Amino acid sequence: MFMYGLIMAGGTGTRFWPTSRERLPKQLLKIHGERTMIQQTVDRLKPLIELENIFIVALPLHKAKILEQLPGLPEKNVIIEPLGKNTAPCIGLGALFLRKIDPDAVMVVLPADHLILDEKQFIDDLRHANDLAKKSEALITIGIRPTFPATGYGYIQYNEKQIGSGDRVAYKVKTFAEKPNYETALRFIESGDFLWNSGCFVWKAETILNEIEIHLPNMADGLADIDKALGTAEEEKTIDRVYRQIRNISIDYGVMEQTENVYVIPGDFGWNDVGTWSEVYNIREKDTNKNAADKKHILIDSTGCLIDGNKKLIAMVGMKDTIIVDTDDAILICPRKRGQDVRKVIDMLKRKKLTELL
Repeated sequence: MFMYGLIMAGGTGTRFWPTSRERLPKQLLKIHGERTMIQQTVDRLKPLIELENIFIVALPLHKAKILEQLPGLPEKNVIIEPLGKNTAPCIGLGALFLRKIDPDAVMVVLPADHLILDEKQFIDDLRHANDLAKKSEALITIGIRPTFPATGYGYIQYNEKQIGSGDRVAYKVKTFAEKPNYETALRFIESGDFLWNSGCFVWKAETILNEIEIHLPNMADGLADIDKALGTAEEEKTIDRVYRQIRNISIDYGVMEQTENVYVIPGDFGWNDVGTWSEVYNIREKDTNKNAADKKHILIDSTGCLIDGNKKLIAMVGMKDTIIVDTDDAILICPRKRGQDVRKVIDMLKRKKLTELL
């Protein structure tokens, strides 16, 4: 029974505008370090999974860039979804391909654009999850021990029921909670039985397809049509037809919150979803005034600021907790606490029909 990697790379990174664009989204950028986010994701899986067993689900316009950034990855390992319909269709489609290759496949499902600092511990947790998934029909998710009352993450509550033995166990999930307000997040942390939802999963391909059939029967019907067409001349056309009709829904809402078969492994490996420019500020190196900026920029009487952009000199005077992102054709300026609202710029650009800036 082999382990396979399924990397979800279909996002468009709207909260990372203006650096992230439709043709070059966040996962294909160097947000932290000298490797792009997707390169880092593949790199950290390699100690556990052969490159030929790592698959990436992506949109058509990103395929060429993905293959360029990942030399050695077989072209057939880039699974194309014609349009983004959230994580449930993405995972279902990937599971079909993996089951076709190996009916007993265990799959690690990861977003393409997360940061993990302790990769050795991360791999150890995935091995642990793999052992449990091989021996059961459980859906295993990796939760993150919270270090502060985050309002930008979903939470997972668990109870004392376990599978596994000794220190190699997973706990039965009690509830999933949406992104809370600060007071609720504080209460979650104080209770001691909540984890951040990392969006990382381990299960058998067959198991998740069975769960989709139970909880998302209409989606399962569409996936069954795709399954019949895999490897035939009708494959691409069938996927396109099904995707235009299939429901836009996350795997969390569509399956994980509905089933009784979910277990969580608490993880502690320096995880960050790097979901906004505010998070980029948190992970970047800072000076004595808590500014995260290249040394060429000038900051006078300014604290807690992020500057991203190295083509022009940028000067700030008397600024506090501010983000500036500079690109060739656009500049973003916003308060650091409003990083989540950058996606509203995309909505405005669409209304103004400024498609060249998307």
